[in-house]
Amino acid sequence: MAQYDKADIERRMNGAVESLKSDLGGLRTGRANVSLLDPVVCEVYGAMMPLAQVATVSSPEPRMLSVQVWDKSNVSAVEKGITKANLGLNPMTDGQTVRLPMPDLTEERRKELAKLAGQYSENAKIAIRNVRRDGMETLKADEKSKDISEDERKRHEEDVQKLTDKYVAEADEAAAKKEQEILTQ
Repeated sequence: MAQYDKADIERRMNGAVESLKSDLGGLRTGRANVSLLDPVVCEVYGAMMPLAQVATVSSPEPRMLSVQVWDKSNVSAVEKGITKANLGLNPMTDGQTVRLPMPDLTEERRKELAKLAGQYSENAKIAIRNVRRDGMETLKADEKSKDISEDERKRHEEDVQKLTDKYVAEADEAAAKKEQEILTQ
């Protein structure tokens, strides 16, 4: 039996926005950012592992990332993983360290990245609207089963709509900020 839970709806909408912020953090803006390598996975010890579990990533300079691989035998796997992630970076190996110079972004690439930020934002907004729809359906079911009155349902629907508006605005703001950052670097 479905029961309306405002806290759960808010938690799910917030999760969509946090996921968006995480995705946006992975978009390259021309500056070295260690979160850029978060999506990288490497095949080591016969399993796929996130880069963070086999190496330390740092940014010694504004336009350079340094990946210190813990086990020398994993250096080539880390290099392959970075190349496969298709981030537009050329790994240069120096012993157990893999250096990643940040190339300048072309105007065309900046526009592509800004467009991608917009797509991430749209996906987050779709997720938020899906949570809204679930909440509205739950409210209608609660009213039908006589758990709440029509007035309560309408009041709760207004709350759900306010949450939806709030989190959609947050998603738009995060994407606009990232697009601005990409286009003005």
